[in-house]
Amino acid sequence: MKQNFTVRQGALDGVEVFLSVAQHRSFRRAAVELGVSPSAISQAIRVLEARVGAALLIRTTRSVGLTEAGERFLSRAKPAFEELVAASEVARGLGQRPAGLLRLSVPRAVVPTLLEPLIASFCKVYPEVELEIVASEKLVDLAAEGFDAGIRMGQFLAADMVAVRLTPPFRFVVVGSPAYLAGRGRPKHPDDLREHACLRIRRSNGALAPWSFNDNEHVIEIAVAGPLIANDFPTMLGAAIEGVGLAQVPAPVAAASIKAGTLVEVLDPFAPMTPGVFLYYPGRRQIMPKLRAFIDHVKSRSSVENKTQVRADGKPKRSAKKR
Repeated sequence: MKQNFTVRQGALDGVEVFLSVAQHRSFRRAAVELGVSPSAISQAIRVLEARVGAALLIRTTRSVGLTEAGERFLSRAKPAFEELVAASEVARGLGQRPAGLLRLSVPRAVVPTLLEPLIASFCKVYPEVELEIVASEKLVDLAAEGFDAGIRMGQFLAADMVAVRLTPPFRFVVVGSPAYLAGRGRPKHPDDLREHACLRIRRSNGALAPWSFNDNEHVIEIAVAGPLIANDFPTMLGAAIEGVGLAQVPAPVAAASIKAGTLVEVLDPFAPMTPGVFLYYPGRRQIMPKLRAFIDHVKSRSSVENKTQVRADGKPKRSAKKR
């Protein structure tokens, strides 16, 4: 039997059109997204249904829905099509230099402690990349809001994100000004906080965050009270320095103030550990050269600047003594 050396044409014809119609539940909106006419969308769907051998869409004058066959087709075709698009992006990205706008969503606290030392050097090394830092405590949808990546503490990352470690694990510490502690006394146990003014933080979901502690390997949470509620750590830190009350903040955020003597750490034995800070991005998205360049730059700077690295407890590392 003679072999057929002709590649079958049209195996994927209409799939992108179908996925767009299924997403928007509209021929007209799919046409706008793909830049074609609604009649072209209808023709592509008819050809696809004929090739598949089943009706995929239910059309009325007011709405568009999926048949059972359409639902099953969508569940298999969508991830397969996304992988195909991702494969194309990988191939296209080979050999391309880092360029374009790199948008990062980051908490305010990491800007001075983590990003400021990196921004200038990164911009010098990669002049064709425009780096946009959007400082916000809000946990954003990266894809929906046009971000290439985000930076957050590990405990707040979704399971489907790819995470790149930026810092070692660190403690959450309770700090207060010398003047505040002189007037109110030093708490010895987390239960003592009920007698203290505690500065609280409101999470992006609107809830007030309790203070967490490690008591003999058991995590305890305390609903503290105090005169100030903020939505970021730098604001809490500044208020604590001014003697407004005690604050619980990441150790690296408070390290400089503790070293300068403007803040004093209390409840040290109960300080809980956190996973650290990570750069994260959607797992199914291809790492574009601009983002890969930023990740590699962060890693290279971290390895070179070991002298300024902090320990897991947030305190500066000491140089090893020479024997």
